[in-house]
Amino acid sequence: MPSEITLDIPVMLLAAGRGERMRPLTDRTPKPLLTVRGKPLLQWRMEALLQAGFHNGVINTAWLGEQIEARFGNTFAHPPATGSMQLRYSREGLDFGGALETAGGICRSLPLLGDAFWAMAADVFAPDFVFSRDDVQAFLRSDKLAHIWLVPNPEHNPAGDFGLDPASGLALNIPKDTGMPRYTFSTIGLYRKELFLQPWCDVPPGNPAGTHAALAPLLRLAMDQQRVSAALYTGAWTDVGTPQRLALLNN
Repeated sequence: MPSEITLDIPVMLLAAGRGERMRPLTDRTPKPLLTVRGKPLLQWRMEALLQAGFHNGVINTAWLGEQIEARFGNTFAHPPATGSMQLRYSREGLDFGGALETAGGICRSLPLLGDAFWAMAADVFAPDFVFSRDDVQAFLRSDKLAHIWLVPNPEHNPAGDFGLDPASGLALNIPKDTGMPRYTFSTIGLYRKELFLQPWCDVPPGNPAGTHAALAPLLRLAMDQQRVSAALYTGAWTDVGTPQRLALLNN
């Protein structure tokens, strides 16, 4: 059984996107620092993770990334949570002139993340999601390369992204035109380092060339080999992708 220390795995907070659809709000403020109910989007995630006992965070930045670093520094504390979260930054904007997409950013940060880690978008609002050590333990005991959370399809993504077999708990690479149920990827997941190495991923660890790479193709490859599990999350969840969705959350 993994030790308690092992269960305190690192967290990758994806915060490098430009937020084009959020303009003009993101012209001067990076999307992870936009405020929902009095707190930056990114802070909601860090508070929940720290409350659950995860103390090692990696944040990738690009557009206006210096504001994120200035806001949170190298240590994040939030009583009554115990201890603090130590923060390290992967500065994609400074190193490569812009964001490297999800898999490209994770590959860039891979030397900081260890053999297993959480990863999630910093601009998704899911205040009821629980970052469970039991889920980490179950994942580490499995042979899976990823465990992802899916959500019921929002209006802006009616066709969904992936299927789910409730009997086996496997995520399914189902095409849109099959008529089988598909759900939307919440962006929240547990991952093994192995998924971002060959043969699954061709980007070298550390991504020294700054290669852009999406996450979905890697997940689909692994799904086809039954190496991705999934769960359906039905709590509050919003992809804060437009000013209108942000306004609705703050009303």
